[in-house]
This record gives sequence, C-alpha cells and structure tokens, in this order.
Amino acid sequence: MPMRIGVIGLGRMGSFYAEVVAGLGGKARLAAVVGPDASVRAALLSRLGADQAYADIGSALESGGLDAVIVATPTSAHPDVVMAAASAGKAIFCEKPLALTLTRTRETLTAVRHAGVLLQIGFMRRFDAVHVQAKAAIEAGQIGQPLMFKSIGRDPGCPPVAFADPVHSGGLIIDMGIHEFDLARWFMSSEVEHVSAEGSLLACDELRAVGDIDNATVNLRFASGALGNIEVSRTARYGYDIRSEVLGSNGAVRVGGRSSDAVEVLHPQVGQDPTPPFVHRFADAYRAQIVDFVECVQHDRPPRAGGDDALAAIQIAEAATLAARNGRRVEVSGHV
Repeated sequence: MPMRIGVIGLGRMGSFYAEVVAGLGGKARLAAVVGPDASVRAALLSRLGADQAYADIGSALESGGLDAVIVATPTSAHPDVVMAAASAGKAIFCEKPLALTLTRTRETLTAVRHAGVLLQIGFMRRFDAVHVQAKAAIEAGQIGQPLMFKSIGRDPGCPPVAFADPVHSGGLIIDMGIHEFDLARWFMSSEVEHVSAEGSLLACDELRAVGDIDNATVNLRFASGALGNIEVSRTARYGYDIRSEVLGSNGAVRVGGRSSDAVEVLHPQVGQDPTPPFVHRFADAYRAQIVDFVECVQHDRPPRAGGDDALAAIQIAEAATLAARNGRRVEVSGHV
C-alpha cells in the first residue's frame, strides 16, 4: 500500500512538497493538503488530485487517513504541529529549523522521542549530488585531515518584512545559516565548540522595523581543533550563490558557485619550481608598485599605500591576534 502523506502548510515549500508527493506514484499518495486558505486548498486539491483538504492539522489527524506528514508551515508553528503529529503516531518530515529557539527544539524532540515516531529534518544539502560527492571525497581521505571549513550562502534579494518578523522568523543567521551549520558538522565530522559572529544591516533598510540584519559572518571552532567561517547574505543582487570549501592537510574540496554544480578536489602540487607562488600571481603588481614608487618620488605625490596604511593594517592584525588568543572581541580603535 502506498504511504498516505499529508502536507501541512501550503506556501511555496508546502505546495512544492505536495507536487513531489503527488508525483511519487506507487510509493506514496497525497492523502491531504492542510492550510488556512480555502482557495489554495481547492487549487491543490484540483491540480494534484489530493484525497482531502483541511483547514487545520487537528481535523487532518482526526480523519485517521494519514500515515505521515510533511510540515511546511511558518517556523514558529513547527513545534505545535510536530508535537500534534507525534502524539497521533505519525511519521514526520519537518522543514528546517525545527523551532526558533533551543528550548522549543528540546521540548519538541522530547515529545517526538516519547511518541517513538520517525522525525526527519529538511537539510536537503545532504541529498544534493555534489555535496554528497564532496562528503565522500572527505571521508575517503582524499584531502587528508579537515582543517578549515568555509561556506557562503547568498540570497539575491531582501525578503518581505513579514517573513523576517521575529514572531515567525529566527532572523538571518537562523533562517539562512542553519543550512551552513548543518553542512559544517557534516563535512567536518566534528561538533562546534564555540562561535563568534558579526552582523549588519546594509541594504535592506526595511528590515530595521523588525530588528533584522541582511549580512553576517560567523566564525566556528570545532572540537577537532579545526576552524570555520560562514557568510550569509540577503543582498547578492547578481543571483543565488551557494559555495563551500574544506581545506585539508593534503588538499581541498570545493563545491558549487553561482554557475557551477561541480565538485573540485585539489591535490598537492608536484614540481620543484623555486619561484614563490605569490611572485607568479602578483608579478605585474610587484612591478607596478615599484614604477609607482619612482613616479611618486619624481612628481612629489603621495603614495597609494603609505605609513598611515601600515599603521591601520597592523592595528587590525594585532587586535585580531589578541582576539584569537583570548576568545573575546577586541576594539580596533582602542588598540593602539
């Protein structure tokens, strides 16, 4: 018998999941679509051939016609929906994150464990072909010991203010970064011991009304001693951009990019070229700076990079070194 699945929440993701279930053939049947908007329910019922449509999860669960549910409601509603489904003995697939806070996540997991039902979370990158290939390369030891993790997640535009409202949203770092944090643990096979982060509101000024930000960076330290850096942004006007990289003791693996779905495994270089690699890369720049130096002297004009720039750079570098040693933020302006 095909599994009878109900999709709870009929927004963009819920409607997509309903289509997926409806297309699974003999494996599963779209037994119910559940959402408050009658017109959306009717449209999906007609287009996808769902068995039933309900306004709320209580009615759907009481019908007795479900084996499992897919939860695609706003995140703030995830815990109540998941706990209700668990109490009814249904297998559960829930979109990320499971809840907006650690406390609610623990409460929800307690209910699921008590009910003894299966719970899967929507961390889809673990099923993406290139990420699976990269994970296999890391596990096979192709890059040696994982030392550094880098991930970039950029959306092409500011979200609606209602989407970022803290009543329904965890904010930029939770909403977008949750995928990166899962990927970091998965790729590095190590738990994160501590983090530091910076965020700013730079382009989506309308988010100020709900106290959200549009760009952030998060630094990670893993239990293995490895380090990580994650960037999340809502301001990549050029398009959706997802990239990740793991540097190992004997190479590196790179995944993705705006126009690439390939995995690149970088192996140690072979050869004895005595010229330092930075000289090859910046040969023209090294020449240009000497030409500019001569012209500055001849024409009595200030250099492009002078003593003040040296002072500013060492201030930042020394402050960063101190911050890395003591694990606390150091103000650059006060570090003279």
